[in-house]
Amino acid sequence: MGSQLRRMLALGSALVFGTTTLAGAAPLAKIGDGEGQVDIVAWAGYIERGETDKAYDWVTGFEKETGCKVNVKIAGTSDEMVALMNEGGFDLVTASGDASLRLIYGKRVQEINTDLVPSWKTIDQRLQNAAWFTVDSKHYGVPYQWGPNVLAYNTDVFKTPPKSWSVVFEPQNLPDGKPNKGRIEAYDGPIYIADAALYLMKAKPELGIKDPYQLNEEQYKAATDLLRGQRQLVMRYWHDASVQVDDFINEGVVASSTWPFQVNLLKSQNKPIASVIPEEGATGWADTTMLHADAAHPNCAYKWIEHSLSKKVQGDLAAWFGSVPVVPAACEGNELLGAEGCKANGFENFDKIHFWTTPRQQCADHPEGCVPYLRWTTDYIAILGGR
Repeated sequence: MGSQLRRMLALGSALVFGTTTLAGAAPLAKIGDGEGQVDIVAWAGYIERGETDKAYDWVTGFEKETGCKVNVKIAGTSDEMVALMNEGGFDLVTASGDASLRLIYGKRVQEINTDLVPSWKTIDQRLQNAAWFTVDSKHYGVPYQWGPNVLAYNTDVFKTPPKSWSVVFEPQNLPDGKPNKGRIEAYDGPIYIADAALYLMKAKPELGIKDPYQLNEEQYKAATDLLRGQRQLVMRYWHDASVQVDDFINEGVVASSTWPFQVNLLKSQNKPIASVIPEEGATGWADTTMLHADAAHPNCAYKWIEHSLSKKVQGDLAAWFGSVPVVPAACEGNELLGAEGCKANGFENFDKIHFWTTPRQQCADHPEGCVPYLRWTTDYIAILGGR
């Protein structure tokens, strides 16, 4: 973990926001012949070619149609995605909101010419101009999928769904009469501070937290203090989806924040797992396909972006990952997703989700300023280290 933590610190210190100019090369004016390949940094489960399950393959057909071979590098955290894009050698990244602004202001991604993306008009209007990838009315990416960070729980331990995130934040006996200590997990990323702040919005309303990504010093201290206490309860800080799945199966973990992806995998193996959005709501991710500023294969990249917005791809991906399509029309008529798939994956929970975004010192909630992401990074490293 040491190298990962050093990388997190370096990424935090590289942040520059506010008056930074975003002037750069003009976006692509027209799409030409493909360059033969496209290199993508993506979350696990986001780009499938049927290797895990033959029913889920939205790569093979694209490669045959376009001649663009799809190469994928899996990243476990947003910080890793930013680091990989900083290092270069990739065309696209499926960035979450806690990475996208860093990539924009760090000049690692370029403006998208939405006129070259015919399916742009089919995107959910709630996402078309989202603040985490739209700056000065320019779009630096194209929405891909969205969903909540749900509370996963073992149904043998919880006969009824837990109502509150307190089961992972506060020391307590669980319904089976055993303590939660050593049986819970937390996310291995600084953005998890927002999950603590979200819990405190209801648990300690006197703090006056309105936005878990806009915290003044008092609110921030309360959130980090809560996480320092949680440190004594956590069995593992997870960032690898497959490792977390194994922890639920073999390591005695019974409750954790997670993605619907892990819940679906566990259910597919008939494990006693379910998930819920507790009464406090949830943080979440609205991921964006972003084009590297120095992409070597921009034509194939634009072809992939358009492909990614097709109803078939959007529906199949949502069925596989447990996410929600950014193209609402994909919710209907998809054999893998089913008639109720979008509802089951949280389509109606949009207003309950506080989507990941990068904390900035300039913030609307506190004229005196908010605690910026650099602090989140350094303090979360300390928390993981027991300090």
